[in-house]
Amino acid sequence: MTVYVIGAGPGAADLITLRGAEILTRCRTCLYAGSLVPAELLERCPDGATLIDTARMPLGEIVDHIVAADAAGHDVARLHSGDPSLYSAMTEQRRELAARGIRVEVVPGVPAFTAAAAALGTELTVPGVGQSLLITRVSTLSTDMPDGEQLARLAQTGVTMALHLAAHRAQEIVDALTSHYGPDCPTATVAFASRANEQILRCPLRELPAALAGAGVRRTAVIFVGRVLDPTAHPAITDSYLYSQARMRKLRTDPRGADD
Repeated sequence: MTVYVIGAGPGAADLITLRGAEILTRCRTCLYAGSLVPAELLERCPDGATLIDTARMPLGEIVDHIVAADAAGHDVARLHSGDPSLYSAMTEQRRELAARGIRVEVVPGVPAFTAAAAALGTELTVPGVGQSLLITRVSTLSTDMPDGEQLARLAQTGVTMALHLAAHRAQEIVDALTSHYGPDCPTATVAFASRANEQILRCPLRELPAALAGAGVRRTAVIFVGRVLDPTAHPAITDSYLYSQARMRKLRTDPRGADD
């Protein structure tokens, strides 16, 4: 039997992958976070499947349910919001299951930051403006940032940031980033990306705390900071080589080196 850790996507029920949706149809036990995973996804589980909401469940109890399902011969779906590789708390679950000899397979999902970028209609890697994305968060009482990953230190890179789990610390973000990005740096916040209650807020960095407070955004949001959010401010340097005459000429003379 196998435990499938499945990325359920950012919120919209139709943003689960085809692979994830198919696996759900054959898992007779499904554990999911009821506060984050859309209920419509559970309809893909087979008739009579055991559905377990883990939203308020400690790790030990979650593992006990999985162990019992495995012993009963069930394939198990462990649904996580977004993609399991980001902020899913998957690591400790896999460690516990490995110690019990239970097979685990990870099925990727659509991460929140890509759904947020889609809502904005924004490319996060714009030629001549920004070609890097730094995905991070801020320290909280429950989860501190490791040494070297404090926001002010990461800000020294100046690259486009995608901040998760940080909407309630907007002033901290401004304080850490302003000296490196400037108070007028564009920001865009997407709360509940892909869901019916999706919210989009755009403002300069200095106005971020007031904008989020005014909209009541404190959770389930991705905050982008970077110049790529306003590519029209750099029209002379944002044309991609992909569509350039130089690339067309190179394709005609050396097709193998066209992407160099």
